[in-house]
Amino acid sequence: MNNEEIKEEVKCEKKEEKKKEHKKENKEILKLQEEKMLLNDKLLRISAEMQNMKKRFEDDLAKSYKYGGEDVIVKMLPIIDNFERAIKLDDSNLSDELSKFLEGFKMIYGNLVNILNSLDVKEIDCYKKEFDPSCMEAVLTSHEEGIAPGVVIDIMQKGYTYKDKVIRVAMVKVSE
Repeated sequence: MNNEEIKEEVKCEKKEEKKKEHKKENKEILKLQEEKMLLNDKLLRISAEMQNMKKRFEDDLAKSYKYGGEDVIVKMLPIIDNFERAIKLDDSNLSDELSKFLEGFKMIYGNLVNILNSLDVKEIDCYKKEFDPSCMEAVLTSHEEGIAPGVVIDIMQKGYTYKDKVIRVAMVKVSE
């Protein structure tokens, strides 16, 4: 072999080596590009999840501001019920002292009702209305002459809404 043939052979070997290196580099580039796409996808998903979490947090915060006093109001409703039962007593048969005591009850009851009204707590109006299962619970049924079926004929326990939310369903007697 002469010098030129050796040089030519070395050149060919170098070319093949460069091709192998080039192929290896291309594979690495493709692998890195694939990794980059996966990481970008993961970043987009995490970013979307963070935005969803932020929105849920803001919604929960807004609800807690809007319905912040709901627990206290729900605990006050049985007290209102008890005041209403006491006020229903026939005060014509009571002594003067008990009658004054009942007047105090009526004043306290009036103040509590005014406070609840100022907080946007409303009684559910259901007497002689069509039964609505979203805000009423039928505890009794009865056949009444002249009243269509499915109409509320008596209220056992009043229901209430707080702003736009039912906080206690009304327990009612419904005609059948």
